[in-house]
Amino acid sequence: MGRYTGPVCRLCRQASEKLFLKGERCFTPKCAIERRRRPPGILRFTRRRLSDYAVRLREKQKLRSMYGLLERQFAGYVAKAQKKPGITSLYLLQTLERRLDNVVYRLGLADSRAQARQRVLHGHIRVNGRKVSIPSFLVTPGDMVTWKEKSKEQDFVKAQMQDAPQHPVPAWLSLDAAAMEGKVLKIPGAEEIETKVDSRLIIEFYSR
Repeated sequence: MGRYTGPVCRLCRQASEKLFLKGERCFTPKCAIERRRRPPGILRFTRRRLSDYAVRLREKQKLRSMYGLLERQFAGYVAKAQKKPGITSLYLLQTLERRLDNVVYRLGLADSRAQARQRVLHGHIRVNGRKVSIPSFLVTPGDMVTWKEKSKEQDFVKAQMQDAPQHPVPAWLSLDAAAMEGKVLKIPGAEEIETKVDSRLIIEFYSR
């Protein structure tokens, strides 16, 4: 299973905006965007007009980095979205949002998607009472996402549930903090997907 192992703050600097890849660090003055706003590898930042290709490439790289996907897996999601009827860009975002690692992150059971991915891989998460250790598992409306019973006694789980979430739980999910469980209420709508990307440009990038 491939994944990016380089410095994630570098990805934020490449995108010239916060992608919230480091959890709590992104909300502190230690954030790379706060300290060094220029792109990596550039000693003197000069503004220049990006080509149409560069604009589409940047949006694609931004979304791919946010969800922690490599190119082959991300291109596979786009290919599946292109075969579905309806709005291709919306279906792509809905699919990415329904990934189990993203749902764990959105529910506040992890500080970042990378941490959520790790907790899923290590078997700490249950879906409808069954162990699911595949981060790309797609949840459906009605699914219950909970901690493993033994994991609930772990100090890191108790601390995670006691701390105030860094971001609000979206309307298409519900969280019962006392029971340490969340529920998928519905497929997220366009207005409920909190991503600052133009997904239409991404579809255009792959359709060229």
